[in-house]
Amino acid sequence: MQVILREELPNLGTIGDVVKVKPGYARNYLLPRGLAIEASGRNLKEVGHQKRVAGDKRLREQKTAAAVADKLGAVMLGFTLRAGEEGKLFGSVTNQDIHRALEERGFTIERRRVLLDEPIKTLGEHKVTIHVGPDTRTTITVSVSPLEE
Repeated sequence: MQVILREELPNLGTIGDVVKVKPGYARNYLLPRGLAIEASGRNLKEVGHQKRVAGDKRLREQKTAAAVADKLGAVMLGFTLRAGEEGKLFGSVTNQDIHRALEERGFTIERRRVLLDEPIKTLGEHKVTIHVGPDTRTTITVSVSPLEE
């Protein structure tokens, strides 16, 4: 059975794709949840129009994301935390801390867009990747220095 996806599904495709799935999967999962619609002539025309509109919207989002990425590229965040003698922190700098610091500087980025494999637990400068928009990433510098007591 052919269906048109209404949402992005990791194992099937993106919005507007026409995919062939087993009839039971379509009837019992995709169609009732509104994740897909049947691939009829009328629906194909409608989805074609929606794809064009979505393409224009995506292009605008990419331009906006590129502008934000340029501004973010110049940002350097500084954190001051207690540290041991060997440069290990008592605590860590997490993506939530970086998100909060970016918000204080006027950037509105979702916390999950701060790509940090694991919390920063050492002193020094660290590069952190920010997923700004569709296909747009930038890197900021996070400097962690010891707290002077």
